[in-house]
Amino acid sequence: MSQLSRLWALATRACQTSTVRWPCKDAGSEPKFSFAFCRVQRRETTWERVSIDVSEPRRGGTRKEGRKDGKDGDVATDSYRLWKEDVALLKEYGVKAYRFSLSWSRIIPLGGRDDPVNPQGIEFYSNLIDALLANGITPFVTLYHWDLPQALHDRYGGWLNKDEIVKDYTNYARRFWGYGRGVFAPGRSSDRERSQEGDSSTEPWIVGHNVILSHAHAVKLYREQYKPTQKGQIGITLNGDWAMPYDDNPENIDAAQHALDFAIGWYGDAVHLGFYPPYMREVLGNRMPDFSHDEWAIVKGSSDFYGMNTYTTNLCRAGGDDEFQGNVDYTFTRPDGTQLGTQAHCAWLQDYPDGFRSLLNYLWKRYKLPIFVTENGFAVKGENDMPIEEALKDSDRVHYFQGTTAALLTAIHEDGVDIRSYFPWSFLDNFEWADGYLTRFGVTYVDYETQKRYPKDSAKFLLKFFKEHDSSRTDTPKTDSAPTAAKIVDQANLSEVSSTSTVKTDTPPSPAAKPKEPKAVKARGFKARISRYLSSIVALVKA
Repeated sequence: MSQLSRLWALATRACQTSTVRWPCKDAGSEPKFSFAFCRVQRRETTWERVSIDVSEPRRGGTRKEGRKDGKDGDVATDSYRLWKEDVALLKEYGVKAYRFSLSWSRIIPLGGRDDPVNPQGIEFYSNLIDALLANGITPFVTLYHWDLPQALHDRYGGWLNKDEIVKDYTNYARRFWGYGRGVFAPGRSSDRERSQEGDSSTEPWIVGHNVILSHAHAVKLYREQYKPTQKGQIGITLNGDWAMPYDDNPENIDAAQHALDFAIGWYGDAVHLGFYPPYMREVLGNRMPDFSHDEWAIVKGSSDFYGMNTYTTNLCRAGGDDEFQGNVDYTFTRPDGTQLGTQAHCAWLQDYPDGFRSLLNYLWKRYKLPIFVTENGFAVKGENDMPIEEALKDSDRVHYFQGTTAALLTAIHEDGVDIRSYFPWSFLDNFEWADGYLTRFGVTYVDYETQKRYPKDSAKFLLKFFKEHDSSRTDTPKTDSAPTAAKIVDQANLSEVSSTSTVKTDTPPSPAAKPKEPKAVKARGFKARISRYLSSIVALVKA
């Protein structure tokens, strides 16, 4: 084990689980506010706008339905109302930490640095964090997870406007501690079947560039003004899957590295090493923005750890035409016609635990930072169409977690990878972005009609795993042995990699030792608590 107890945990995101309401306009009238909106004071985000159904003109619908099932995240799993039940269930599952995201538009409804703050939003997160701590669960807080306030996109173009978004994001961080294919918010694309505005050849790289700079400024602020007294960690979480050559053809071996350059190196190399991958510059030319010398000084090293969202492994062949994949063709079919692993409900996901171990090793050798596995999960094929009794017996998901947890332990004990947490995705079934409610990733089944929660077999497996590998327990034997995964060929390019020192995570204060706060100062205390558990997140789209 590492110097601290590993965080066996679960994860969700705000706009996939929490109640969402915003003011609507009826024809010929001023904006009207529903009771729910007055209660939560939360404004529309880019994800709500993308989810608009054109059959609802009261919401200003002007584009095609954004979800495969035509539904939105208005209620999702109703975690805004049912958060106490969710905390109790997390405790029952035996998790050590819970990763959730803040909703920017719940805290600052209009998003901007000069816009008013919503005290009800602060109180909601303050109560949630207090309850987690009281139950021995460490909050692992994500500042931003794709849900930009729509007001900022309308006001100045959102992430496309570097000067404005960096200032507004830094202000949001100070107070509280998808632009490519048109599938993810804000839905801009060169494909006019999807969107009437946007340029897929330039906008994704501009947005990514501005996201990195905004993150770096938020980290600089935290380190200068908060870390000296709070001694917490802050970092960025990146989405990226393992890439394997389709065969031993040298072009396909290169293609696998090119895929990693785009999927991981775009953000990872910039933040951790201080440069963009040379292959990206070669492909994109002058479409790839660059930072000034002073900006690179802020960007490089702007994360205390590597936050790893990963789900699958792709076999890679040269000759693809998708720039988001590095002009690499992805497949799950081996040269002999067999499949890499069990197929999930979503076409982009198959079960292949050896790739999980390989990716852990690649990231450790390339960046030399402790790794927090912040998302990892599986959607069982056809689960949404199953009777509840059948859906609870999610053997394919159990098999997935058996493989990834075994690979995780092997990476720790045999390969020496410094892994600090494992957050399976997800705690609950929820609103799965472009798939709406058709795809279920949860280890807890949610009946969306009644909002009742039912633990699946995968939750029972994880509960057993958490207990067996809880270093703070003395009543259960540890079974850290794991099946040996296939040995890994080191594909990391280490020629320009600089080692960064590991920063220890603070142990959260004991709830028993913490004096009860007067209600009048609760919001102020929230600022200190939330920044202590801060993780500034950006997830690259896997679509």
